[in-house]
Amino acid sequence: MRAAILAVGSELLGTDRLDTNSLTLAAVLERHGVELATKAVVGDSEAAIAGELSRLLALVELVLVTGGLGPTADDVTRAAAARALGRPVREAPEVLAGIREKFAAHGMRMPEVNRRQAEVVEGAELIDNLRGTAPGMRLEADGSTLFLFPGVPAELAAMIDSDLEPWLAARSSGAGRERGFLKVAGLPESMVEERIAPAYDELGREAISVLAKPGEILLQFWAHGDRDARRERLAAIKSRLAELVGPAVFTDDPETDLAAVVGGLLRERGRTLATAESCTGGWLGERITAVPGSSDYYPGGVVVYSNRLKESLLGVPAELLAEHGAVSEAVARAMAGAVRRRLGADYGLAITGVAGPGGGSDEKPVGTVHLALAGPVEAGAKERVAHRRVRFPGDRERVRWLSTQLALEMLRRELLAGPAEKGRGEEDAGAAAAPSVREAPVAAGGGGR
Repeated sequence: MRAAILAVGSELLGTDRLDTNSLTLAAVLERHGVELATKAVVGDSEAAIAGELSRLLALVELVLVTGGLGPTADDVTRAAAARALGRPVREAPEVLAGIREKFAAHGMRMPEVNRRQAEVVEGAELIDNLRGTAPGMRLEADGSTLFLFPGVPAELAAMIDSDLEPWLAARSSGAGRERGFLKVAGLPESMVEERIAPAYDELGREAISVLAKPGEILLQFWAHGDRDARRERLAAIKSRLAELVGPAVFTDDPETDLAAVVGGLLRERGRTLATAESCTGGWLGERITAVPGSSDYYPGGVVVYSNRLKESLLGVPAELLAEHGAVSEAVARAMAGAVRRRLGADYGLAITGVAGPGGGSDEKPVGTVHLALAGPVEAGAKERVAHRRVRFPGDRERVRWLSTQLALEMLRRELLAGPAEKGRGEEDAGAAAAPSVREAPVAAGGGGR
């Protein structure tokens, strides 16, 4: 079966409203092995919607439409569908009664404009709207099926569950297409591509894709067939890719952030973390606290943007700042150790750098960032402090984001058990952006943050 998705709404043609409904529907089609041939967006014009429906119904066997079933004058999808199919629209008394009852259940009188939502295209099978007033419709036309759904995402989701999913399942015989994911931190796209190259010959190039964003790579892979067969193949692809990429893989959930993974490791190990930030201005702390339950392992952090506060709040020696500058290995190490001790945490994570667009120098160009991680002090041992110096490309926001990403990845690697994770793992963690440059410590100077 081939399908098309049509999103209706003039607001979707502008810049302030995203068409998320099409993404939701595309995922449903993928699960059931339906080929999505095309997607389109059209404004609130009856003629334009009717014309697009006529074109799509001649092209594919299934057309899914969202939007334009509301009560206002610009909600013209019903009339457009009737026009495209050459059928009349009639008010359905039972639908109108149901809408009145929904308003009455909330102690309200139904506005007369809601009568529009009781109009039904002749021959339509109605889909009950459990979360709103406008029913959906399913229509058959010359060998093709047309679904009309409301544009409200919650209402659409309910109709997908109640009607579309069962309808598709009955026609797919259990066969479908399913995706798996792996997320990678600390490696540039080219390095990930190089590592997974053997999998292309072994598993098929068309089954794997690489999607890059700053500091993170998403590996997607697909399998077709019945449920058991495709899940067995997905497990095989996932295992092979994870083996090829190595410890830079941090989750198989595309919605899970690196901060959540780090938080889970801290909780599992009974460890706590404190942060000290300069150029990132609290962004690291924000990412950590965006994870529910982060108070279990994160007592807090400090933003010490000025040298004065680095001295007064963290006790960074003035002579250290004068000799090396705020953006330096020495100061990053001092910040990490001080915040760990002063906030009573097991780990201290510090960031100081030149985020730009100004403040750089020949010795410390824009994008230069120092990160330090102070670890737990075991009995009779000295405080351990790891350090990274990187130079990130891009604008101020990118530099700051990549700084938080590498800081979290440093801590994740530290929390992972065993020396086997270090070696190659440290090499990976130093390449949090592409291209990024790991440099030796520089002499005093600079100071832009």
